[in-house]
Amino acid sequence: MRIGAALMVRVRALIARDPFFAAALAAGAALRLVAMLGYPGALWFSGDSYVYLGAALRPRPDLSKTTGYSLFLRALEPFHSLTLVTGVQHLMGLGVAVMIYLLLRRNGVSPRWATVATLPVLLDGFEIQVEHMVMAEALFTFLVMLAMLLILWRDRVSWPVALLAGLLAGYAVDVRSEGLPVLVLFPAFLLLRALTRGGWRNWRGSLAAIVMAVGCAAPVLGYAAWFHAHNGSYALTRSDGFYLWGRVSSFAECSVIRPPADELKICPSGSPSSRTPPGDYIWHARQVHDIAGGPVSAANNALLRDFAIRAVEAQPLGYMHTVLSGLALAVEWPMRPYPDAGTVYYYYFHLKPQTIPAARSWIPGGTAYSDAVQYGHATPSRVVEPFAILIAGYERVFYVYGPLFGLILVIGLGGVVRIRRRPLRLIWLARSRRPGSMLPWVTAVVLLVFPIAVADFDYRYLLPVLPFACLAAGLAFAPEPVSGPQQRHQDLEPDDAVVQDGRDGLGGSEPDAVQRADQGDVDDAEPVGSGAEAGGGRSGPPDQQELVPGHRATDGRDRGGQA
Repeated sequence: MRIGAALMVRVRALIARDPFFAAALAAGAALRLVAMLGYPGALWFSGDSYVYLGAALRPRPDLSKTTGYSLFLRALEPFHSLTLVTGVQHLMGLGVAVMIYLLLRRNGVSPRWATVATLPVLLDGFEIQVEHMVMAEALFTFLVMLAMLLILWRDRVSWPVALLAGLLAGYAVDVRSEGLPVLVLFPAFLLLRALTRGGWRNWRGSLAAIVMAVGCAAPVLGYAAWFHAHNGSYALTRSDGFYLWGRVSSFAECSVIRPPADELKICPSGSPSSRTPPGDYIWHARQVHDIAGGPVSAANNALLRDFAIRAVEAQPLGYMHTVLSGLALAVEWPMRPYPDAGTVYYYYFHLKPQTIPAARSWIPGGTAYSDAVQYGHATPSRVVEPFAILIAGYERVFYVYGPLFGLILVIGLGGVVRIRRRPLRLIWLARSRRPGSMLPWVTAVVLLVFPIAVADFDYRYLLPVLPFACLAAGLAFAPEPVSGPQQRHQDLEPDDAVVQDGRDGLGGSEPDAVQRADQGDVDDAEPVGSGAEAGGGRSGPPDQQELVPGHRATDGRDRGGQA
């Protein structure tokens, strides 16, 4: 409670001192208000949204995606308002921007540059649109950013804070399994930071890393136990083989792979060049949907996984090429209708209500339409002009274009490494001593690459990446720690100086700590995570539609489901 109250005091103080950030935050809030006025309730992504809502009303783990997001929906279900759901998600989007700003100011970045770093998150039309959907991205991003703030806020992380950060990161994986690498990345960062500040004698830092690893594992193991109770196996989903098979379909050739006899029946048909992108191909491939038991049975999921691994081993260059091609799509402009026009359609505000299936069930016990009405006590999809016209037009113009996204990533890399010159005019890359920049940048890259590597590229997957890329780019403008006698002593007790200064661990016992940083006393502002440089859509794995034995999609928009 003390930390939360102090953070709120700091937020108010920083906003009061920087009208530019206050204006940017107000603009972001106004745009989200227009979206809520134009589209009362929520927007829907075919299949995924219906699974999440059905699992909120009738809790159960799904075979094709983790349903931790459904627990969030269930917590809000007593209010019977989808408008409340999207409103909370919009507040999460604003909260992510505030956390970026706080971390940057904490590290000595000027108020203007800190504000600039938040603009893509506050003003990107696609960020606003995905926050308005019954989808997991907003909650996932908020949880991971909050966990990151907790471990970067102070140089020394206490074990209770590390535990809380781990629980948040672990639940984020339950919400969206593309966050799996975070379970290793965050504790490893704390451990490496501890080792660089006293080695194994720094037992407090090592303890924090261990406790965070335990915290990360707890929600994931709990979800796996829940999955086992319903489906008989300890896992998060039973679709990893299905999506990985789709990934290799973009290059796999059975004449090169030479699979065993039992895998011949699942060889992708035709030449790689004749196949549609994996994110579309998997929903139409008869060889996986027609196999007895369907693609998400335990045996068939293992079969598909084995084939995919065999394909990667036989054609590593093909796999590398397809992953790099997916990364290239992230920085291209104009946007392509990838993986298909039906999928991209859902990522825009439109001027007509969506049609929610009234005769199909994704979670047994109710149809998509009846679930939406039962949850929200209102018509599931509504459009109100002129507000809808305003936000729909805004989204199509104001968003982070591909080349700008690439530039943000490059700037963030500048906060991780720096170019130095030897006396003999030799140029080499060295680790940057700017505080805290490595963890956000590595997190952004991992969240970008992982879904592409195990499934396919999807524009929705970029939205959770953007905030961390912006944070890393902002940290590139943080002043490097002063070397020599003026450098703050950092040893086994790196926060002793904080106690001696009479400050608490939140950057000052009063808001004037920000004023001291603004006046150039960067050392007194105590950069957080200054050892970071030493440490270091279909939900991803993808969240698409419920996979049902014997059923295959018939178009690009309405895939999966249960009859």
